[in-house]
Amino acid sequence: MALTLRSSTSFLNLKDTIGLKTTDELFSGSAQMKPGCRVRAKSNSIQAAHQISHETVFTSEKRVEKHHHAFTSSSPHATKNDTSVPVFVMLPLDTVGHGGHLNKARAMNASLMAMKSAGVEGIMVDAWWGLVEKEGPLKYNWEGYAELVQMAQKLGLKLQVVMSFHQCGGNVGDSCSIPLPPWVLEEISKNPDIVYTDRSGRRNPEYISLGCDAVPILRGRTPIQVYSDFMRSFRDRFSKYLGDVVVEVQVGMGPCGELRYPSYPEIDGTWRFPGIGEFQCYDKYMRASLQSSALAIGKKDWGKSGPHDSAKYSQFPEESEFFRRDGTWNTDYGQFFLEWYSKKLLVHGDDILAAAQGVFRGTGTKLSGKIAGIHWHYNTRSHAAELTAGYYNTRHQDGYLPIAQMFGRHDAVFNFTCMEMKDGEQPEHANCSPEGLVRQVKMATKLARVELAGENALERYDPSAFGQVLDTSRSDSGNALCAFTYLRMNKRLFEPENWRNLVEFVRTMTEGGRNKRICEEFDFSGSELYVGLVKANNINKAKEAALV
Repeated sequence: MALTLRSSTSFLNLKDTIGLKTTDELFSGSAQMKPGCRVRAKSNSIQAAHQISHETVFTSEKRVEKHHHAFTSSSPHATKNDTSVPVFVMLPLDTVGHGGHLNKARAMNASLMAMKSAGVEGIMVDAWWGLVEKEGPLKYNWEGYAELVQMAQKLGLKLQVVMSFHQCGGNVGDSCSIPLPPWVLEEISKNPDIVYTDRSGRRNPEYISLGCDAVPILRGRTPIQVYSDFMRSFRDRFSKYLGDVVVEVQVGMGPCGELRYPSYPEIDGTWRFPGIGEFQCYDKYMRASLQSSALAIGKKDWGKSGPHDSAKYSQFPEESEFFRRDGTWNTDYGQFFLEWYSKKLLVHGDDILAAAQGVFRGTGTKLSGKIAGIHWHYNTRSHAAELTAGYYNTRHQDGYLPIAQMFGRHDAVFNFTCMEMKDGEQPEHANCSPEGLVRQVKMATKLARVELAGENALERYDPSAFGQVLDTSRSDSGNALCAFTYLRMNKRLFEPENWRNLVEFVRTMTEGGRNKRICEEFDFSGSELYVGLVKANNINKAKEAALV
């Protein structure tokens, strides 16, 4: 049965479509990386249409309705149908280039029109500290982002904007390099202790160490003050869009924007999956804090250094005296150290979210923060990989409830990754359980009465991954998802089969999961999505879905 969706004349200006770039041009150099698999570009994947009418034609076995969600100031993810889950799509990491301009604006506009046609609620973009405040302290350039916000508004798309205070480059999925602002790097060169440091003295320039959150190390300002000023500048620049177009601000609180320590950096092969990682507590500010905490309980020796018997980045729990089954982690010393280490992270998140709440209060924009889905070695007693990242989650301790409760104090959405993963897909030697981890987080956020949103951790386009997200989005066990953000928009997403899968996934999520078939039974064959040209009563051969 043929299906025609009609878009308004404001959806895309016809004259702006002439000479649109293909998705290959738009996303060249932007293919994402994941462990053990390099994404290869296909030069002939999809071609852009050079003319578009004001009617967009789709063919499908069933009529797909367009869904418009009612956003409120208290909850931007609230919808008319409370079982519906709005879907957002992440934009490429280099959406705004080093010059501060929106990359390939025409092709981006066309791609966003395709997203709107697919029924997505909106898009997510990183507002990079290293780009916006590049020219010097308090010198902000938001022009590239302003162009994107205006584009999204014209197309009727919502925006999730990430305050990205971390470096891009060196981790899973990083396809480009965006370091911290040059003037910040100058301060790091003068005082290397302001970045995270491991036991061997290796410095990590991904993110400023939380040990100096309250120290005026950045030309007279503390890191928290710098982040606050950045967010305030964003608020003032985009005040008329907040709560309407910009419905969510996700506050970056660590490497990859996640509230965690950089315990498993991939750069230069430092860490390899499924290694347990290393503690990041050896800069002078963290060491001073540890020493003070130890002295406060009369255990001076406990404050001299981090655990001496912890393993190296890529080792396994049983290769370490600290993390093995009955290791040091479960002693009085181990509990003291892990409580200190995790509490420092919790206070860091609390301080940043408090600052963000002060900036965005009353704007109608929702706050959120992201927690990493560290699912490897989850089936061991110590949960070593989570411990080095700062999540004090063991066989005997719930590490996610305190985080959820902290988010709750600031009315922030708890954003969690690895929603697409299944236990059966993981290597046995890694002792993974992404499903068990997601269940725990869903229950923790439910107990804390905090909204839970989700992301996929790796690029997945297959029905099994989409089906798993649909399954975990429900409230059968713990919290249901208030929103889902799909990683990521690139040219692979627009390949015909991948695009069909996404369209059907979005439709099912926005319908509240009705009439869905999970995993292998989920039927994506009825989503043959095409974009064609309408001329009088004659429909030319449709272009396969992607860039309209």
